[in-house]
Amino acid sequence: MAGKFLIAAALVALVRPSVAFAPAAVSSGRFADPAVLSSRRTSLEMSGDGAHVVPSKRSKVARRIGKAAVSFATIALASAGAPPAALAAKKVVEEVVPVVEGTVITVKSGIAIAAAAGIAAKAVFGGSGETKQDFLEAEPYWDQKTVPVNTAKAKAPFVGKVISSKRIVGPKATGETCHIVIDHQGELPYWEGQSFGVVAPGARAKDGKPHSVRLYSIAASRYGDDMSGKTTSLCVRRANYWCPELKADDPAKAGVCSNFLCDTTAGDDVQLTGPSGKVMLIPEEDPKTDIIMVATGTGIAPYRAFVRRLFVEKTPAQAAYQGTAWLFLGVANTDALLYDDEWQDVKTNYPDNFRLDYALSREQSNKSGGKMYIQDKVEEYADEVFNRLDAGGHIYFCGLKGMMPGIQDMLKGVCESKDISYDDWLKGLKSKKQWHVEVY
Repeated sequence: MAGKFLIAAALVALVRPSVAFAPAAVSSGRFADPAVLSSRRTSLEMSGDGAHVVPSKRSKVARRIGKAAVSFATIALASAGAPPAALAAKKVVEEVVPVVEGTVITVKSGIAIAAAAGIAAKAVFGGSGETKQDFLEAEPYWDQKTVPVNTAKAKAPFVGKVISSKRIVGPKATGETCHIVIDHQGELPYWEGQSFGVVAPGARAKDGKPHSVRLYSIAASRYGDDMSGKTTSLCVRRANYWCPELKADDPAKAGVCSNFLCDTTAGDDVQLTGPSGKVMLIPEEDPKTDIIMVATGTGIAPYRAFVRRLFVEKTPAQAAYQGTAWLFLGVANTDALLYDDEWQDVKTNYPDNFRLDYALSREQSNKSGGKMYIQDKVEEYADEVFNRLDAGGHIYFCGLKGMMPGIQDMLKGVCESKDISYDDWLKGLKSKKQWHVEVY
């Protein structure tokens, strides 16, 4: 598909290089509006034996082919590895391919276009045929000195636009959880492990003041689900209160912000603050570092960002990573699992570097015959978890704060069985920044 993008883009340049690939497009990182491009038509005519250049315009087209090759290669080199170039090419394809699909190009023009596309393919795709994500990286990529913090504040939130909002749990899940993609126009860069604040519209009933900021862990890498670097994603569970007297949800006690987010549709405005937080950042300086991720429910959000960065997207971190990323997720039942299809894909593609374990409290039993909670699942692998931490691994906890007492009691019990002082052990992990907690 990449080849089709490149050739189609070169075809457009052939017709109108000064519009499609002007020098200003290189410096701004943008291409001409697809609507403008769609109004252009190639100087090709169809005949029984394919397409040929109209003789009266042969010399002009030849010059344009040369300019297209130079311009396209220049742009490719200037934006080497940057997804915006690939995305722009995709837009071109959407407009141009319907016009040129099935067209047979003359040998000379085909060679020129192929040359331009070949140079661009090597620059943009590194010869691999896959877009690389590296245009939002620090230098070096693991340096955390430039982590963005509090770009948008509560008194002046950034207004983003919802791109999509969808339920991501099955019908038997305990509650509703949604994945919401928001356009921030590239104005709110963030790193994996950070959070965005959301200010619900309207005012509080009790005093008429604006609603307070509610923090949500970001469920996308810095490049966003569309790889453009201009979107973010949130994983939100609708907060409702079941009233035993009414035997129904009490709307007066429903979570204002979570219900607002779960009710959004494409085009709705969302007020964002942040990004905030550095506690949950990935330690990338040593690519052999093991990462143990423990989550309950929507606490999975930052780990989706981690996994996408380390395995799914073609980032410098992905290219370098040699450690083990181990995900533990606790939910009520199979229908409540979040992003399972994504985890399974990564597990299939990286069996030596990604591990996955679920704790399904209503479907599984622990070693004592009780319900399987997240601490029980981690305890099953206690020896290995402790060994990995002793070797410099990092452990993360994210989810409802009620998860931590059970986790800590389990870890204390394991320490006692190993004749280790829990307090000293924990102090050691914290001093080496191997212990990361974000609960709410």
